[in-house]
Amino acid sequence: MEDKQYMEYVHTHAQKSNHALTLLWAFLVGGLICCIGQSFIYIFKEVLPQWDKSKIAALVSMTMIFLGAFLTGIGVYDKIGIHAGGGSIVPITGFANSVVSPAMEFNKEGIVLGMMAKMFVIAGPIIVAGTVASVFSGIIYWIAGLFG
Repeated sequence: MEDKQYMEYVHTHAQKSNHALTLLWAFLVGGLICCIGQSFIYIFKEVLPQWDKSKIAALVSMTMIFLGAFLTGIGVYDKIGIHAGGGSIVPITGFANSVVSPAMEFNKEGIVLGMMAKMFVIAGPIIVAGTVASVFSGIIYWIAGLFG
């Protein structure tokens, strides 16, 4: 099938989406996830007043990652993602989803060659890109400090 024929096929069979509604859902769900994370900050500050901000932040991150992984494991996070689109993948729970989903999908191929090998198929390139970008940013910041 040629590119032109394929594009015609896609345009005739693809569902039309309402972009404004899609953006609204992404905004609302992403905002709701962030509000839940903020709520955990308030709750953990009350329950653990002796902890400093960095420990509370780490606990909230772990809680949100656990919730994202758990909801992915029971099939709920994918249903949220259908309606929320980018609103469900941007927060930290989306990262957990991007790690757990391939692990579940390739679990039948075994623990080492399936689950462990495929776990970072989606999240791995993002981690690498973030690491490389932070190294370059650090170098630029360091050079700017030499001349500033």
